Amino acid sequence: MVPTGRTYGLLLGGGLVATLLSNFSDAPDRLGIALAALLLFDGAVLAAMVWDGLQTQIRRATVRREPLHRLSIGRDNLITLHIESPGPADLRLYDHYPTAFAGDPLPLRVHLGAPGSQTVTFTVTPTHRGEYPWGDLQVQQRGAWGLAWADWTVAEAETVAVYPDLIGLRQLSVQLAMQATGSLKQKRRMGVGTEFAELREYGTGDDPRFIDWKATARLSQPLVRVLEPEREQTLLILLDRGRLMTAPVQGLSRFDWGLNAALSLGLAGVSRGDRVGLGVFDRSLHTWIPPKGGRANFQQLIERLTPIQPVLEESDYLAAATHAAQQQHRRALVVIITDIVDQTASAELLSALARLRPRHLPFCITLRDPAVDRQAQQRTTQVDAAYQRAVALDVLAQRQGAFSRLKQRGVLVLDAPADQISEPLVEAYLRIKTQGKL
Repeated sequence: MVPTGRTYGLLLGGGLVATLLSNFSDAPDRLGIALAALLLFDGAVLAAMVWDGLQTQIRRATVRREPLHRLSIGRDNLITLHIESPGPADLRLYDHYPTAFAGDPLPLRVHLGAPGSQTVTFTVTPTHRGEYPWGDLQVQQRGAWGLAWADWTVAEAETVAVYPDLIGLRQLSVQLAMQATGSLKQKRRMGVGTEFAELREYGTGDDPRFIDWKATARLSQPLVRVLEPEREQTLLILLDRGRLMTAPVQGLSRFDWGLNAALSLGLAGVSRGDRVGLGVFDRSLHTWIPPKGGRANFQQLIERLTPIQPVLEESDYLAAATHAAQQQHRRALVVIITDIVDQTASAELLSALARLRPRHLPFCITLRDPAVDRQAQQRTTQVDAAYQRAVALDVLAQRQGAFSRLKQRGVLVLDAPADQISEPLVEAYLRIKTQGKL
């Protein structure tokens, strides 16, 4: 039971009145009278507070938290609390989420003007993957007289798991499904793809190059070949977890951004009927998941990759590429997700990707720090800021030089801010599929 501000105000007011009585009363025992009056008044206030609190405990509201599903790193995860009250109620709710999380300020203030139920929500934002203890709910309900907060705990403690960006994956899944029923059909009508799907009548706007002349002659009407991207191709993702991937970028490690991108690409591959495999490497190959198709394989990717953390070790690109080449004999799109510092440091990466040619199609994904872009764009006359801008411009120039060397060797390159890499990566993969580069 916790006193309210009204209770403290009454006690303070009683003290002020007693002080005035003791100073300005003409009674011979004015001090004793003032003290007795103060004790009686304070006792009445405290008794009323206790009674108010006990009555509130009897008609207290019921509060429960919805089960905590897997949380997404770097996202505002919605937490829902359900309240049922037999009467009007003023509540303060404390949900003791892990201190490592960022979240909305607590307590939540809730007012119910009549008997019934209400749902309230708040958000938490984890910045690290793993398992965390989530505490109980603490509820405070103000009494009808406004003198006491009845205080109790709801046993809702549990362990919550923080995964990669599952919210983003759900959104991407919806987008891919819409594309499959909408824009992908449009592309098929336009003849984009490499795998024969069907024959249909020639229509206005169709490319004459896709007319099937034999079928046209046989049926005496123009027919066109409808093509679609080839299915059951192989997508191999090699995710770097070495020293460069430990750097924090926009609140998360570069590895976490790379992991989110790898899962987004894997989801796109599965949704397009390809076989997806993944390897995580540093100085050696840490994890290897052979290429498979189907949603079950994608769930395995999530479960296997979630516990992995980056390490302060130099990455061996050549060993990772060699292992992928030895394990995968059939032509595949091999995507390496990493970062580049300069041309000298990227020499080993260049050698590794060149080794994959010509059997495979190598694709290098680099995660740029947006802070470097901001420093390069700022214009100032201050010496320190000008020096930082010069360094940023030099870093970007070194990266562009490394990318040029990669492209000269036939390597596809995508460089984007780490916190925005997933969407352009998926778009690039779908473009590769529709253009038949693989």
